[in-house]
Amino acid sequence: MHKQIQAFSIGLALVLAPVFVSGQSSYPSRPIRIIVPFAPGGASDVVARIIAPRLGEALAQQIVIENRPGASGNIGMEAAALAAADGYTLYLGNIGTIAINPALYRNLTVKPQRDFAPITLVADVPSILIANPMVPANTLAEFVAFARKNPGVINFASTGSGALSRMELEQFREVAKLDVVHIPYNGAGPAVTAILGGETHVMFVSLSTAIAHLQAGKLKAFGISTEKRIDALPDVPTMTEVGFPEMTSGSWQGIFAPAGTPSTVVNKLHAALIATLASPEIARQFAGVGMWVATNRTPEELAAFVAAETTRWGKVVKESRATID
Repeated sequence: MHKQIQAFSIGLALVLAPVFVSGQSSYPSRPIRIIVPFAPGGASDVVARIIAPRLGEALAQQIVIENRPGASGNIGMEAAALAAADGYTLYLGNIGTIAINPALYRNLTVKPQRDFAPITLVADVPSILIANPMVPANTLAEFVAFARKNPGVINFASTGSGALSRMELEQFREVAKLDVVHIPYNGAGPAVTAILGGETHVMFVSLSTAIAHLQAGKLKAFGISTEKRIDALPDVPTMTEVGFPEMTSGSWQGIFAPAGTPSTVVNKLHAALIATLASPEIARQFAGVGMWVATNRTPEELAAFVAAETTRWGKVVKESRATID
């Protein structure tokens, strides 16, 4: 009887093996969703919606964007981490959710380096230090001098207590030796509105959020986090130029899959994403909203990059003593 069962099991395995191979080789055979852990209209959402159509063409499947905002991106991140590792759920992670939140949130259940399979970076969104035009300074040096002479007077906005803009503030406050008041807002929209209305004075924000206001002259900028000046704002110096090379951060955006996703699927997704990012149209669309295509990275390179960024921002969080339950 045992030999009969064994023979039956072997036979069944031989029959099913081609099915498994065929199923994996035919990936994808149905629509793929990308979970964006923020509300529509933000930088992450814009990135996802720009790449989705061409990525869908490359994979011959529909790409569905699913916005799952809340808790500084943690709600969407958890949903993505718990999804089936079959390649049909992807996650658009960024510097905040992947590298900052693990140090900031004491009760975070997701560990990005453990729970996600990196695929590739897709976009770089630089940060820019903006100010209300009534702030009595036209350069960063003048602003720093004014803030030092008037401790506790400058209101420094952020897009949330756990957001990148808050961590950039904490880092800048440390390196520039400033005494400023932190005022968190619920997202970039309300924070920029507060700057425009003079309710707050300055903030770090993604270029894509502020560029239209800057070009219209409704805001002024003291520095940008890029390595070199950008064509859209040629008069805005880099933070390195004005003496703060530490402030060269930005909201990078990357595509991840749940840990355990088969390597064949990860490789196919990586190839499709690299082909998508090579499109001049994608580059044009990114540039139009103040971002650009990230340097193409292999899954292994992205894993190393995430590890380095997690260490970097973990140190900033620790030094700022900022924690969230």
